[in-house]
Amino acid sequence: RATGAILYGGTLLLAAWIFAAASNPEAFSTINAIIRSPIGIVVIAGYVWALMFHAMNGLRHLYWDSGRGLAPKTATITSWVVYIGSLLLAAFILWASYAANGGA
Repeated sequence: RATGAILYGGTLLLAAWIFAAASNPEAFSTINAIIRSPIGIVVIAGYVWALMFHAMNGLRHLYWDSGRGLAPKTATITSWVVYIGSLLLAAFILWASYAANGGA
């Protein structure tokens, strides 16, 4: 449930950023400043993690739909893989974004 709330909030922020970019420079500057603020960075990081968690858990459910991975031990292992994998993927995406923007 929490990741769904994070995804809604992040998507609204992303939509506001795109709308501001299409409307006028002042609106874009305002939204961009919010996104680049410490709170905005935390929101974006949470959004990226929630998106990766949702995607990886979706793959896990597809695996389950094939009738495999339903044993309690395997389900526990795949849950850990989802958590660790989503953190690593989110960290990589955030690092790549930071590096692509010249470290700024």
